[in-house]
Amino acid sequence: MSDTSMPLKGIQVLELGTLLAGPFAGRLLADFGAEVIKVEPPDKPDPMRQWGKEKDGVGLWWPVQSRNKKSITLNLRTKEGQQVFKELAERSDVIIENFRSGTMEKWGLGYDTLKEINPGIIMMRTTGYGQTGPYKDRAGFGSIGEAMGGIRYVTGFEDRPPARVGISIGDTLAALFSTIGCLTALVERQTSGQGQIIDTAIYESVFSVMESMIPDYLLADYVRERTGNILPGVAPSSIYRTKDDTYIVIGANADAVFTRLAKAMNQPELANHKDYASHVARGRNQKELDALIERWTKDLDASDALQILEDHGVPSGLIYSAEDIVKDPHYAARDMIVTTKHPVLGDFPMPGIVPKLSRTPGQIQHAGSVTPGEANEEIYESLLHITKEKLAQLQKQGVI
Repeated sequence: MSDTSMPLKGIQVLELGTLLAGPFAGRLLADFGAEVIKVEPPDKPDPMRQWGKEKDGVGLWWPVQSRNKKSITLNLRTKEGQQVFKELAERSDVIIENFRSGTMEKWGLGYDTLKEINPGIIMMRTTGYGQTGPYKDRAGFGSIGEAMGGIRYVTGFEDRPPARVGISIGDTLAALFSTIGCLTALVERQTSGQGQIIDTAIYESVFSVMESMIPDYLLADYVRERTGNILPGVAPSSIYRTKDDTYIVIGANADAVFTRLAKAMNQPELANHKDYASHVARGRNQKELDALIERWTKDLDASDALQILEDHGVPSGLIYSAEDIVKDPHYAARDMIVTTKHPVLGDFPMPGIVPKLSRTPGQIQHAGSVTPGEANEEIYESLLHITKEKLAQLQKQGVI
């Protein structure tokens, strides 16, 4: 597919952020055709280049995060670098930054300054606590946002300390909300001609997905606690051990689905049993019901149990590891593991694009930069018409 049909073709993005929250938003925009220019200090490249496992000296997380982006180097702590950035901003649509609140203003590159140069500029600002409020000047990381947003409190088992989800969920949620804000602002700009600030706080992004935690507390005097693999009052919906020491997930909490589960277990009478016949009854007798289901699953290998459940239309599945994912035919059929060429590692597998658009889908065009500043000549010469001699001078001065 030609990139001319990609939905964000023609949108230019300057990505200043490091690590996760800002750059993940840049990746999402780049997946759908935006020209994302990754800006890194010449002396301090994005630490994400070294995160994760390595192969042949290459960090394996970086190509996933930097795919489809062009890398330039620019020192925003210098007057010359700030002037160059203003020239880039004048020709751009979106700026992504996830520095501590006030950093851009300290460099003379705040929104009020940039909108004078480019009234249509959209600035995506992601911080731990947001651009206002008593905590705005605090340093914030994804882990802190997850703690303050409430998700760590409810993650884990009741007899153990709060647990981490297992991925950088706070940064990722913030990036998703920032991207929604960016796309919304781009649509609004078509009417007003004006850009605006997108102010995304990591803790708020986490808090936003915490379901009914607050009305539960304020209206029902109930504080959600850690409950392991179950959601109290919603049953059956848990993990169950099988004969071959595998855990499978079964979700059959709706009345009709539970009836099908009872038939799958060859115990159809359970659907009419007073302890299990309704959602409320199953929730009240959750422990007993889960134990009953596990007695059934422990007599079967996981593959046999899952086949029976599938035959009866009961939602169920394995708990996938990376090995399970790469072997799964459904992942393959939906192009959810895509291989692209990497200049050092050759064929490089990475997650496919979400969501899938029917007419103008996104695409992965390349695996990003291997070294910082790979696109310096392309961007500075073609976009800003800076001569090679001037570029050499700026490089000698530590500006690029």
